[in-house]
Order: sequence, then structure tokens, then C-alpha cells
Amino acid sequence: MELRQLQYFIAVVEEAHFTRAAARLHLAQPGVSAQIRQLERELGQPLLDRSGGSVTPTEVGAAVLPYARAALAAVEGVRATVDEFTGLLRGRVTVGMVSGAASDRFEVSSLLADFHDAHPGVEMALTEDNSERMLTALRDGELDIALIGLADEPPPGISAQVVLDVPLVAAVAPGDPLLAHADRTGIAPAALRDRPLISLPRGTGLRGVLERTCVAAGFRPRIAFEAASPHLLAQLAARGLGVAVVPALPAEAARTYGLRTLPINGRPAPRGRIALVWRTDGPAAPAARALLERLREALQ
Repeated sequence: MELRQLQYFIAVVEEAHFTRAAARLHLAQPGVSAQIRQLERELGQPLLDRSGGSVTPTEVGAAVLPYARAALAAVEGVRATVDEFTGLLRGRVTVGMVSGAASDRFEVSSLLADFHDAHPGVEMALTEDNSERMLTALRDGELDIALIGLADEPPPGISAQVVLDVPLVAAVAPGDPLLAHADRTGIAPAALRDRPLISLPRGTGLRGVLERTCVAAGFRPRIAFEAASPHLLAQLAARGLGVAVVPALPAEAARTYGLRTLPINGRPAPRGRIALVWRTDGPAAPAARALLERLREALQ
């Protein structure tokens, strides 16, 4: 009995057709048929029913199928374990990143490029989305690692490493009426009542913090503009279209945009947090575990 015979058997069962299975395996159909017949002769029982319009497993074939799949999975496990110990990582890693998080603070593209240079056999996929959807994808196994905005403590089953934790500020154009409400420490959340606010979309960590802060002050925020990029939020505020609630800007950046920024003094004061998150039981694949370790070290 050979592993390739089990592989051919599984392919035929899944495709319910010899020709389709052969095409999937990039082999000639007669060769696939011959190998499966040899397997059946060795086992002394037919594994496939070829009498109908589609090929189906016999009763014996259906009983054998899970063992065939387990045998191939075991071989892949052996290869993955050896690769892990020899550093020859292979496989696929899926990484999620909250929109707008790619910046000089994180250099995510450089980190991924360096990892790819070190492990060219690893296929990497990067996607941008909001934090809520990425947490769901992480729990469902569609993502291995994500960089998200964190409004609260991570949900059960998710571990997090906070990589950015800064106060939120109200950014306005010079002459905005909000400046009259400020004292030397900033503004109270109540000063944002009935003001047109400019914010990241619903489902992001920053938006969650803003909504929670406003509700605690007794009102619902009036969102006039939404954008996925903090850069665009600042531009809209600079044109006098409202109050942008954004992570604290360096003084030079505020001057570049032509903005005045005011700390928001809630209890507790609202903060913008970016966190690296992963399933608490850890990514299953060695490649994903290696990339997570690299990111945790680089983003401390």
C-alpha cells in the first residue's frame, strides 16, 4: 500500500469521478484507475462503486476513507514538525490589519517582507478590515494573527499584546467654537454634544471608545463623517467640517494639517489602543507561530 494510492482514492471520492480526480491531481486518468485497482486487489475488497453515473465509495470504501485521510494528515504532520525544527517553514499565514494601522509606527510591510525573505516557502496573505470582523475571523480560524483597534478587553479565547496606547483628542480647525470650551487640561466629553463628529467607521476600536465615552456623558454622538483613514479624518476636520476624534497627534503633524488638538477628559479618559491579537490556544501551523513570535518581539 502506497500513500499516493490513498491520495488518489480520496480524490476520486471527493470528485465522484475518475477524470475530474485525475485532472485535480495533474495525472492521466488511466494511471489513477490502475493505482486504485491495485489498492483494491491488495485489500481484497472493492473500495469504489463504478456502476452509476458517478463514482461512490462502497461500504468498505466509506469505512476506509477516514483512515486514508488520517494517514495523509499524519504524513503532513511529520513534514511540518521536521520543517519546524530545521527552520524550513512552509504553509500559509493569514494576517489581518485594521484600516489605517499601517504607518511608520508599525512598519508592518517591512516585518512581513523580512519574514518572507527568511522563509520563502511560506505564503502570506494580508487583509484590511474593521476590528469586529477581524475578531470574528480570528475565532473562526479564517485569520491567524490580526492587528486591531481594541475598545475593551479582548473576548474569551483571544490573547492580546497592546502595541500602541495613546489618549484620544478632539482635532479642530483654528477658530472652531469647541476651543472656547477648553481649559488648560482639555475638554469634557459633554462639549462634544450636538457637534458634528468625524470618526472611524462603526466596528473599529476607536469608534467603540468614542461611543462609550459619549453615552457615559449622557448623549449619543452625532457622526457627520466616517473614514477608514485617520489621515482623512484630520483633513476633513482641517476644512472645518466637524470635530475629528483621533489618537493624539504629534505637534508637528497637527501643524501640518493646520489643526488644534484638545485632550478629552473622560473618566476614565478615552484612549486609542492598537493590539496584536491571536487565538489563546495559538496558531496551529508552525509558520503562523513563527510569524506571531516575530511580530510580538518587533512590536513590543
